[in-house]
Amino acid sequence: MILNNYISQYGSHYRVILRLAGPIMVAQLGQVLTGYADTIMAGHYSTSALAASSLVNNVVNLMILLMMGFSYGITPLVGALHARGDERGVGAMLRNALVTNVAYAAVLFAIWITLYFNLDMLDMPSELMPEVRDYYRIVMWSLVPLAFINVMRQYADAMTNTQLAMWIFTGGNLLNIVGNYMLIFGRWGAPELGLYGAGLSTFIARVAMLVAFVVCLWVMPRHRRCVGYALQASTKGKEMLRLAKLSLPISLQMGMETGLFSAATVMVGWLGKNDLAAYQVLVMFSSIGFMIYYAVGAATSVRIAHCCGAGDGKGVRAASHVGYVVILCCAAIAASIFAGLGGHITLLFTDDPMVRQIAMGALWLVAVSQLGDSTQVSFANDLRGIGHTTPVMRVAFLSYVVVGVPVLYLMGFTLGWGFNGIYAGTVVGLLMAGVLYRLAFYRALRKMQF
Repeated sequence: MILNNYISQYGSHYRVILRLAGPIMVAQLGQVLTGYADTIMAGHYSTSALAASSLVNNVVNLMILLMMGFSYGITPLVGALHARGDERGVGAMLRNALVTNVAYAAVLFAIWITLYFNLDMLDMPSELMPEVRDYYRIVMWSLVPLAFINVMRQYADAMTNTQLAMWIFTGGNLLNIVGNYMLIFGRWGAPELGLYGAGLSTFIARVAMLVAFVVCLWVMPRHRRCVGYALQASTKGKEMLRLAKLSLPISLQMGMETGLFSAATVMVGWLGKNDLAAYQVLVMFSSIGFMIYYAVGAATSVRIAHCCGAGDGKGVRAASHVGYVVILCCAAIAASIFAGLGGHITLLFTDDPMVRQIAMGALWLVAVSQLGDSTQVSFANDLRGIGHTTPVMRVAFLSYVVVGVPVLYLMGFTLGWGFNGIYAGTVVGLLMAGVLYRLAFYRALRKMQF
């Protein structure tokens, strides 16, 4: 009887969220695997290439997630318009979203260039800097097509066409892997470019993905009408401000979260090249879990946005419950894999015994961090789904900046726990954010009128 009641209440939400989450998960993992391919192949090219990619990719991920987070503000707006059948409104929103996101990306690009000319301030090992600079420059240009890709992807996801991004990211990832093999190691007549070759391959793959998105959105009938309305619509400052108000808190939240890990990268770099390479291995581990959780969270956000658009408060609560249950199940599986098989997985990234020893000594921390990571992802996306993004930014600032960064230094250096202490500091920040996001979501629900 209890099981039947549960299925009756939540069954439809499980079906919708799992149907939406599957393709998003493949697309999210495709994004991770782009970095994985670079890291794995660079790690087998040389330890210095692995360490250099660790530094650059952690800074790159900060910029990528700032851009990605800004595009996430599109989801609740397009989702609500789509639920009401307003294709003209969807098209206008798409146009304004593209202009707003490209403008935001231009600001980030200027910061990215400024950072390039001040890399020496990070106090990294001097022998890494030539590779760091070469890789940094080419990866910098690969961020340009991402500004457009992010908007098109969030639009398609909000329209419940999550399979489009799945196929495009899968194809782009395969292209990047082939390009890495050719350009890093100099295979099939290509020049041996080392880590720079990995960055060049990533750039080519992202340009190809942008072209694929443009072609698909124009050719597919369900999207062509909205794209047509987007071309006819005018850019309105009021709509751009509305998008920015909703999107900027999400961007800053994801930026501050990633900034916590970037700060940890810099601190680990003070310990030495092997520690930096080991940290990159662990970050790649944890990013698998993060992207899976975010796929389910994004699907839940779309479901919640549609329920909000229909004025279904009960549906919002049910979708949040289902999303969190699914994410916790994924977290349990991920933690078990990291704790049980992590030592074998490290061999994918490097065969350097010192790097593997450092990484394997912190695998239990990676497993523990999955609870905090899954919880903060779940409820941050729930807040995004109901359009309450300001609390997300406030919680992120408190958890990651005010508490997280000082705890990194406290555990790593003041208490003398070294590498494990720095990683433990990131776990503290994630757990704190997860608890506070949950409290903020249910507080917001109590104030909403359905």
